[in-house]
Amino acid sequence: MNFCEQQQTQVIKTLQGLETWEDRYRKIIEFGKGLAPLSESEKNEANKIKGCQSQVWLVPELKDGKVLLRGDSDAVLVKGLVALVIQIYSGGTPDEILSTPPQFLKEAGLESHLTPSRSNGLSSMLKQIQYFALAYKTLLSQKR
Repeated sequence: MNFCEQQQTQVIKTLQGLETWEDRYRKIIEFGKGLAPLSESEKNEANKIKGCQSQVWLVPELKDGKVLLRGDSDAVLVKGLVALVIQIYSGGTPDEILSTPPQFLKEAGLESHLTPSRSNGLSSMLKQIQYFALAYKTLLSQKR
């Protein structure tokens, strides 16, 4: 099991371990409160995720062959969703990210409990992370 898969399994267990959806939403919001804030200069158009109803920013960095992600949102629940995807994918190699589909959406029940606009925004975030991973994978292969 790769790093991203392990992280995803942990997120799924955490969310499945909560009895009600109210508890799960509270936990997701709690995850968001743990995110380090982005600077105002990082909250720019280049880092903004298109397709999100709320404002969402993701800032990628490649360090020692791993993709590091930081992010933020202006909406409390969405910030929690940003924190979830960062927990799963940040620290993974480009290959690990590309080979780890977002099973947590289905297994933790998020698919059926998020509004369509939040689901679309989450999907946009996940696509952007895949794009970052693919770009970094290309960059790494050119350096060899």
